[in-house]
Amino acid sequence: MLKTSSIEENLRAVLGSENLRVAGADDAVSGVHPQFVAEPDDEHQLAGALSLANDAGIAVVPRGGATKLDWGNPPKRAELILSTVRLNQIVEHAWADLTVTVEAGCTLQSLQKTLAQHGQRLAFDGLWPERATIGGVLSTNDSGALRLRFGSLRDLIIGVTIALPDGTLASSGGKVVKNVAGYDLPKLVTGAFGTLGVITRAVFRLHPLPRTAKTFSFTVKNSPAIQQHVLAIQDSHLAHTALQVRCASGELPATDVLFEATDAGLTAQESQLRKLLGSARVEPSSESIWNARQALWNSPTNTALMAKLSLLPTDIAKTLDSLKKLGASRKVNWKIVVQAIGIGMLRLEAEPAQLSAAVEQLRTEMQSRGGALAVLRRPSELYFMDAWGNASDSVSLMRAVKHQLDPRNTLNPGRFVGGI
Repeated sequence: MLKTSSIEENLRAVLGSENLRVAGADDAVSGVHPQFVAEPDDEHQLAGALSLANDAGIAVVPRGGATKLDWGNPPKRAELILSTVRLNQIVEHAWADLTVTVEAGCTLQSLQKTLAQHGQRLAFDGLWPERATIGGVLSTNDSGALRLRFGSLRDLIIGVTIALPDGTLASSGGKVVKNVAGYDLPKLVTGAFGTLGVITRAVFRLHPLPRTAKTFSFTVKNSPAIQQHVLAIQDSHLAHTALQVRCASGELPATDVLFEATDAGLTAQESQLRKLLGSARVEPSSESIWNARQALWNSPTNTALMAKLSLLPTDIAKTLDSLKKLGASRKVNWKIVVQAIGIGMLRLEAEPAQLSAAVEQLRTEMQSRGGALAVLRRPSELYFMDAWGNASDSVSLMRAVKHQLDPRNTLNPGRFVGGI
């Protein structure tokens, strides 16, 4: 490894002095303090800085809006933060073709505002849209309620350009600069937590903005009834856009349904919904109810842990029952928002020792039913806890891909599944 002074000198030569600074306390990543923060002007500068770091043997943590920088495990090393904050342009909005090419540092909110001028949207509702960047949401594979209708980011992305650790700018799909044979890069880097390459731009398929939208909510007395209603809606001919279940310690579970259509279409959908649910009391709700997932994060405390749950859609009731038992036995307060497809966001509040035991208990129960629990954010006392749990049989394949694209383990070492 080069001396720190040599690394700094070489980085300034590639980036310019104005694009490199010494890292401060606010740049720490889950308690790991980097030495430098680089903010390249374009993807070529970014690739050059990454190549230099790779050759010098220093670890690089890519960063966008820093909204999810503490998700996953703390990195084993983090000498350089490589920021995409200046790669924030919308390269091309081919509105007639319903596609957009956008740089990784562009915020989700900025992108949506531009697309809305042509009556279009990226059909994706991520957390912190005013700060979260395209590269960040892709790397963490964030997704909200719209995933039910439009799919995940892997379904919406059609092209990507990434900087590989050796300095190569590799593209796949969309408008190709250089292909990496054998890899579907857009799907590969989505959800890889920046361990394979640094996303510099992406190409997405778009959808029209809805003419009108309306939300309905209903509450029932127990988890099995909620499960029955959710499955009935999913199995019906209703054209709903989103369907979620909300619940918290000591509260009855509530369900929200979103319809997007014409006025006549909404009237017909409402009539079918009421007929399907029978005696359940269905009431119109505010659109703000779809911020329930975001609201789980809005009260940060030193005793809160946030987790992402993946479960079978038929196991929503069982998961709610597990949480009720957990709350009683471990004295843990909990709140959950779970989509009908089985992706949920969970907030647990308790003392660190109780949180650790609660996560272990809940993870074991979920894994026995084919589910999973990934810790996204936790108190610093719990940084020792593995965020991912048991690695699946696919971890050997993931390690092989990691070794192929990042043989020196330069990018985000240790943050992903299985210590990748």
